Amino acid sequence: MSDKPFFVGYLPAPGPLRVFLLSACVALIGGLTAAGYFLGTAQDDPGPGAFRFDYGRQTVTGVVEMTPYPVIHVTIGNDRIKPGDSFLMTAGGKSGVDSRAMPLNGQLAEVSGVVLERGDVYMLQLRGGRNGMKAAEGEVPEVIAAPQGRWKLTGEITDGKCLAGAMRPGRGLAHKACANLCLLGDVPPIFVSTQPVLGETFLLITGPDGTRLPRAAYDYVAQFITAEGDITRRGDLLVWEIDPDTIEVTQ
Repeated sequence: MSDKPFFVGYLPAPGPLRVFLLSACVALIGGLTAAGYFLGTAQDDPGPGAFRFDYGRQTVTGVVEMTPYPVIHVTIGNDRIKPGDSFLMTAGGKSGVDSRAMPLNGQLAEVSGVVLERGDVYMLQLRGGRNGMKAAEGEVPEVIAAPQGRWKLTGEITDGKCLAGAMRPGRGLAHKACANLCLLGDVPPIFVSTQPVLGETFLLITGPDGTRLPRAAYDYVAQFITAEGDITRRGDLLVWEIDPDTIEVTQ
């Protein structure tokens, strides 16, 4: 009979096999760790973005504007949020605040919530009910809309909440499905430009003439595209009115 060590499942592994199995496990774990690291470093860095719980709850007053997505143009700020800042607004989960914002469109409101930020895009995730948004007293200043001409841009359509910091932007089918669920829930859509536009990388994206993003554009979410449309600066926010007929997938 051979005296080579032989593995039997219900018996302790022989000494030489224990060395081999331990070495194989270490190599497998080390290889998977290295693969995860190199895959991660190969991804484009989206920049720092997160829920800023460290800021604490933020309460400000401003003009609500449906662009057609809800934006608050701050008139009375605090130590972190200054008058003149413009914040997109959303609710918890994959849902927007359209039903609360529409009755206050063009009026002053006090809003309260948690800040999400990435680069030059800012969003407030509002508290529920009147704690998150309620009418405020005071004179309503005019929100200046300054046309910036027609632009041809290359980049990606995504949802503003995950982009702003709720999640790390990804790629592929899961990223597309997640973004579309947010957009279907009325989270404001954001266009991520490959090159700065008037000094900014992130633009609120709508349909022509200030309409909501056309459903036809949802097919292109999370893909690199080129398209044309008019840009308007509304307060502190750039709004790109995409022309869906000009959308082309960019390889």
